[in-house]
Amino acid sequence: MTRYDVVVVGGGIAGSALGAVLAPAGISVLVLERQIAYRDKVRGEYMQPWGVAEMLRLGFESTLLEVGGGYTPSIVSYDEDVDPVTAEAGAVPLNALVEGVRGGLCVGHPQASRALNSLAGERGAVVRHGVGDVEVVAGRSPSVRYELGGELHEVTCRLVVGADGRQSTVRRSLGIDLQQVASKVTLGGMLVKTDQWRADQSVIGTEGDRMYLAFPRPGGYVRLYLTCEAGPRTSGADRGSRMLDAFRLSSMPDSDALADAEQAGPCSYYVGTDAWTERPVAEGVVLIGDAAGWSDPILGEGLSVAMRDVRSTADVLLAGDDWSSGAFDPYVTERAERMRRLKISGHITTEIRCTFTPEGRRRRAAYRERLATDPLVLGPALSTLAGPETAPAESFEQANIDRILSLA
Repeated sequence: MTRYDVVVVGGGIAGSALGAVLAPAGISVLVLERQIAYRDKVRGEYMQPWGVAEMLRLGFESTLLEVGGGYTPSIVSYDEDVDPVTAEAGAVPLNALVEGVRGGLCVGHPQASRALNSLAGERGAVVRHGVGDVEVVAGRSPSVRYELGGELHEVTCRLVVGADGRQSTVRRSLGIDLQQVASKVTLGGMLVKTDQWRADQSVIGTEGDRMYLAFPRPGGYVRLYLTCEAGPRTSGADRGSRMLDAFRLSSMPDSDALADAEQAGPCSYYVGTDAWTERPVAEGVVLIGDAAGWSDPILGEGLSVAMRDVRSTADVLLAGDDWSSGAFDPYVTERAERMRRLKISGHITTEIRCTFTPEGRRRRAAYRERLATDPLVLGPALSTLAGPETAPAESFEQANIDRILSLA
């Protein structure tokens, strides 16, 4: 039996990033990852400006840029009832929302996972790939048992960090309840390649029966997302070509460049959900990233949430010898409010942008008008870009939510 200070179960973006932060400080870290090679599973590839600020604090900018990441300094919000020239004139300057941040960051999920995992190893963490079943025993002297190459291994540690995603084995083994709320729409994603699309601007828009998003990155790659009601478009072997056809739009100029792009990865659709845990901490165990709960992917907050989780957890572990569950109370409290606000923002975004009816169009128009003049209406939208804590608390009160959703 071998002993480490920290065993991280899950070597994706959150788990690898934490290992890369802790190892240089002299903390012995073991990172366990099921995958041997990281694959494109249509996960989030956009980091909001507030998440970029956390990433910069952690020191990962060069690592992510070197594997094909790139900044988009603005985002345009298109709509079927807004002239494209007017929409582009009102582009949101992502590079002016958080001090020292150059914009939103677009980076491939497999590439980011691999780069951060390699960085953790280079900095002294022990990294194991191809790990099979994992069993975690919590307590003052926690232990982890895992299978690798047909052999059973057992290690003890001071702390286990569960960073093993939505289906977290660590969370389930500890009996930590996960609460979920399903969205009314389905979200699909696909990577494409084209040399005809602008590389310095992200887009979001609603037209007809769909909400669309596009996040470009260097090398001609663009990650497309489509939010719609489940149906023929979201299933079948031709769903990739159907997604491309959905990007033939009248509300967005040059959309044919995306519709005619080359499919460069799988096309998958999922029902959007919000999920959270009341307390992602037990004696000897901390959950981070999706293992601790996630926001509806319609907001594109996954990478940002992961970066703050890593920074908050690392702050506790690097501050001193108190690694008790109580030492993580500030993380638990902050994360609960952060995810509550993002859940509200996701609900408002879905209702405003994904109500594909005449009434929905009228509400979107009224909402656009109020955004420019009413800070409480703007608050939930701004919080997704600049950080959940930046908007007035009143923005997330039920009275304000009802007020926004009753606009017409």
